[in-house]
Amino acid sequence: MRKFFVRFLWTVLVLVVLFAAVAFTAIAKGWIGYMPPVEDLQNPIDRFATQVYSADGKIMGTWNYNKENRICVDFSQLSPSLVQALIATEDVRFYDHSGIDFYALGRAVVKRGILGQVNAGGGSTITQQLAKQLYSGTAHSVTERMLQKPIEWVIAVQLERNYTKDEIIALYLNYFDFLHNAVGIKTAANTYFGKEPRNLTVTESAMLIGLCKNPSYYNPVRNPERCRERRNVVLMQMMKAGFLTQAQYDQYSAEPLKLNFHVADHKDGIATYFREFLRLYMTMEKPRRADYPSWNMVKFYQDSVNWATDPLCGWCHKNTKKDGTPYNVYADGLKVFTTIDSRMQEYAEKAVRDHVVKFLQPAFDRENRGKKTAPFSGKLTSSQVNQILMRSVRQSERYRVMKADGASEADIRKAFRTPTEMTVFTYHGEIDTTMTPLDSIRYYKSFLRTGFMSMSPVDGAVKAYVGGMDFIHFKYDMCMEGRRQVGSTIKPFLYSLAMENGFSPCDMAPNVQQTYIVAGQRWTPRNASRRRYGQMVTLKWGLAQSNNWISAYLMSKLNPQAFVDLLHEYGVNNPDIHPSMALCLGPCDISVAEMVSAYTAFVNHGIRCAPLFVTKIEDNEGNVIARFQPRMNEVISAESANKMLYMLKGVVDGGTAGRLRFRYNMKGEIGGKTGTTNNNSDAWFIGVTPELVSGVWVGGDDRDIHFDSMRMGQGATMALPIWAYYMRSVFADTDLGYSESAVFDLPKDYNPCGAVADSVEVDGIDEIYE
Repeated sequence: MRKFFVRFLWTVLVLVVLFAAVAFTAIAKGWIGYMPPVEDLQNPIDRFATQVYSADGKIMGTWNYNKENRICVDFSQLSPSLVQALIATEDVRFYDHSGIDFYALGRAVVKRGILGQVNAGGGSTITQQLAKQLYSGTAHSVTERMLQKPIEWVIAVQLERNYTKDEIIALYLNYFDFLHNAVGIKTAANTYFGKEPRNLTVTESAMLIGLCKNPSYYNPVRNPERCRERRNVVLMQMMKAGFLTQAQYDQYSAEPLKLNFHVADHKDGIATYFREFLRLYMTMEKPRRADYPSWNMVKFYQDSVNWATDPLCGWCHKNTKKDGTPYNVYADGLKVFTTIDSRMQEYAEKAVRDHVVKFLQPAFDRENRGKKTAPFSGKLTSSQVNQILMRSVRQSERYRVMKADGASEADIRKAFRTPTEMTVFTYHGEIDTTMTPLDSIRYYKSFLRTGFMSMSPVDGAVKAYVGGMDFIHFKYDMCMEGRRQVGSTIKPFLYSLAMENGFSPCDMAPNVQQTYIVAGQRWTPRNASRRRYGQMVTLKWGLAQSNNWISAYLMSKLNPQAFVDLLHEYGVNNPDIHPSMALCLGPCDISVAEMVSAYTAFVNHGIRCAPLFVTKIEDNEGNVIARFQPRMNEVISAESANKMLYMLKGVVDGGTAGRLRFRYNMKGEIGGKTGTTNNNSDAWFIGVTPELVSGVWVGGDDRDIHFDSMRMGQGATMALPIWAYYMRSVFADTDLGYSESAVFDLPKDYNPCGAVADSVEVDGIDEIYE
């Protein structure tokens, strides 16, 4: 009987072993359950966020799927205490097994399974936990979980074959979701402590590893005391494992959490408008006419030009990975190195806030106080304002949703006039209030908008980019996407055409109002000033004073179609610009980015630089997979460019931009041009220095939203100060290398008008209106 019992036990053992061997072979072959392909095991984490870097090496933000802002870090970038905390807490025999710790497994079966000791510890190794995170879904029952275990064992062994122990630890920490959008150890270290993983202290490492047990339960933000207790458990485990002494444990366990908490969000940080523009620009698909509504053919044209001429536009679809698939900025872990300088970007954003938030917006609110048509011009009737608001209602998301649900126009109008609780934006933070949706549309339209860009005239590198005041609440980008009438800032292009056709800055023109007959139509331009009326004045004086009569005179001597062609050479991608006499006063719509790029030709000897946004792109292994070079085209001759610089300097030294000297105390060589459109709807200033070209637009969300007074609404008041604040900050930061004493690259003592002609041009006035 005894022999029979022994044979029976051996038979059962052999059958169990055989069954296990067959089962594990079947799992490994993929016959039972899910066994990931070898390629997946060799690259188990297929989602790494793309990092966007500034030119001075700062991470500006990431692009990712579903807030999985995971950034890969190598084992060498981990704090030693972080690795020690993980091993001590999760798998103290990690370096002694090959994926499965049979000793720990047996202990868990006996103590937890048989004796019911809940705190006896688990049998899963770090490698098994990684296998579970990567390839196992959430189990809904004990049975389902038991079936998952053998599969995880096999995957763990395969992972051990493909990776070193250090690499497995890095994979584990790179993959884990630490809560609060902190996916992966790099983002977690930054979110909770504002640090890199290699700089984490012992207590900080212990806290993060403590979250691996259950990040929601031990949430350090909502449950700080519970999190602290869990951290101390990790510290105790580190002491038991020999990584800490008793004295160190006593010291560390007594410390508070000391969080430096900040949730990582793609809307946070600097250059939010730029990062969003760049994301859309790089992921753009080849433009197809059918994808654009009939009213937006200008956008189709502009996208088509960019796709054909700029390698960065649609880069993800123009280039493929080794496997032949397009690049994915949300998952491929790319590094995009931009031309933006984080310091200059901060100066630009501060300049915009200081002028618009502290000065312009309060002044605009005061002007609108008590005005029935506010924030719209007082020149409009209530009926006209209502028409504009109803157009905005039909463009709103609320309207589209209600319309899709079958609501009638009467129901929609009633809903938009029904008071509703809502949270609205202010410059001092969001506030809860009650207003009708229609009033909320009117409220948001009361905020002034702005666009700003600064770039190098030598290579086109964009140093600062501001698309608006607040990306979360005003997402429309007024730097690259928005286009508004440019007014007098178009005049330097007209004058450059004149220089190309034999004119000189010292040529004389009659400063009188004239009527021109064009295609049988009479056109009589107006001018804001009658200074020196009836006299013969130089073209330099005409540009400095932004005199419309001189511009009209020049246009009458030139070919309007040639002017349109030249605008396109300057990089203005608007096919709807029609040749006409009135074009000399800037009625066409152009973006801030196009204007700044065009003005680089004056500083760069007639060669215009297209905006350069990115210098290179690296893959997730650090290999450079793309480099981008400046894109240039010759627009005017070097001699014409010299003449234009001479005249643009006159705008600052004795013209409409003179307040740069007498009010903002700007020194050095500066050229520029102010611009103000009809009714003060758009205010512009483009300024050039030997090393930077920068442009500003300020206006309302709608052309009928503006200052009614010329004193407040002109470009010299609304836009120019932003440029001045920005440049003063740039010059003050000596680390940037920009000098106020830099000079334009002109021939020595360059003066095409001569000393006598130049001396009679200075008016010495305190204020000039366009």
